[in-house]
Amino acid sequence: MLNTNEDETMRIELQDIHKYYGPVRANNGVSLTIASGEIHGILGENGAGKSTLMKILSGFIHATKGTILIDACPVKFENPAQASLMGIGMLYQDPLDFPFLTVLDNFMLGLTDGLSVQADQFRNQLNELSASFGFQVNPDIPVQRLTIGERQQLEILRLLGLGIEVLVLDEPTTGISAVQKQLLFQALKKLAADGKSVILVSHKLEDVEALCDRVTVLRYGAVTGAMESPFDTGMLLKMMFGAPPSQPLRKAAQSGSSVLEMKQVYASGGRSGLKDCSITFRQGEMIGLAGLEGSGQGVFLRVASGMQKPALGEISLRGARIKGGAFPAFRQAGAAFLPASRLEEGLIPGLTLTEHYALQNKSSKFLIPWAQAYQQAQKCINLFRIKGQPQTFVQTLSGGNQQRLLLSFLPDKPKLLLLENPTRGLDLESAHWVWQRLCNYADRKVCIVFASSELDEILMVANRVLVFFDGSIIKDVKADETDADELGRAIAGKCD
Repeated sequence: MLNTNEDETMRIELQDIHKYYGPVRANNGVSLTIASGEIHGILGENGAGKSTLMKILSGFIHATKGTILIDACPVKFENPAQASLMGIGMLYQDPLDFPFLTVLDNFMLGLTDGLSVQADQFRNQLNELSASFGFQVNPDIPVQRLTIGERQQLEILRLLGLGIEVLVLDEPTTGISAVQKQLLFQALKKLAADGKSVILVSHKLEDVEALCDRVTVLRYGAVTGAMESPFDTGMLLKMMFGAPPSQPLRKAAQSGSSVLEMKQVYASGGRSGLKDCSITFRQGEMIGLAGLEGSGQGVFLRVASGMQKPALGEISLRGARIKGGAFPAFRQAGAAFLPASRLEEGLIPGLTLTEHYALQNKSSKFLIPWAQAYQQAQKCINLFRIKGQPQTFVQTLSGGNQQRLLLSFLPDKPKLLLLENPTRGLDLESAHWVWQRLCNYADRKVCIVFASSELDEILMVANRVLVFFDGSIIKDVKADETDADELGRAIAGKCD
């Protein structure tokens, strides 16, 4: 897979890279080399400094100190546009696009000065690039109608249109389907075979082992080791954590009275909406929602939490009928919702941790109790192991630490927890920690309903599994009476 054409090499070196956010050292003396034509994995647990390092390489943020060299020449990027001109482009965890513009409009961004737009030329370029990778992207539909996987494909095509030689991908397999993951991996292998460099930022060992030629492991902002393929899984885990993390065990359901009941509920949204949903959840159940992205799970969670009003049907919480779309009423009845889109739906960029905890305060007093909010922030930072300070702006936290912050907002005594990909972007150890806390809720007979794109995760912790297909629940089964193969067939619409 490695490129052997010496005339087309592009060698990148990061030398002694440091990045400080006050007392927090996100990167602490990182040095590594990226060769042309290789797929290089950057592996590490939550908050290890992976995303920070790649944002420095792509010009999104500036290093506190250290040097970037391209073909032995020092460079300094003031912004991502300068990095792109030098051939470096990054695909972020949340694709940077304009949802209300068409696919073609988004593709043309940065490729034209806007004065003489030759749309047909760019359409042909988009179609040719798309076909070469086996992508199927309609140029004329708005980006908001695409799945996360399709938005990733569009961003890759746009970066290639800009002429990038080094493609950085930050946790690209999170929240995409197995089919989209296969297409993505095929595309990355093709890029490497063509002599381009691919940097895969991930905490998923299976992705790194399946795709990468070489891997560098970060822990606490520093390099703990590197390895070439074939990889020693045990050694990689030791580099990441110091010792392999343990796995939580599925607990038997402590089923009690009805918590949530839906009768013939219909709602719009996603690719398929929600169709004729009739279901009952009870106290103490841990229910995993499986299915391809856009198959109805996201709409279901939003309807069940009062975030979205159904078109038809009845919803009852704890035996009382409740009006759909009335989020305050759902919250008053004990329902809590945690979205997958951290900075779009869960947090407010530009505000600090302290300000977020001040917003959680339900006091009716005119003056904001800032001292109390600061103390609450410090308490939750320690309790939830958030790598930040009370005065830290939420957008500067790593994705995993943003997830920990959101989890800290969950109420102490809920009746129903509705979670959309609760371990999104978390490494194994952090995910284990999250599930331990959620299992403690279940022990208190809280009903927990969570969506996940990882079948292994669902089977590991859920005691009941619902499979969504084309907006409908086509399988409702106990977790200990099924397996990944059976669920996989159902997810594909082949329900026996």
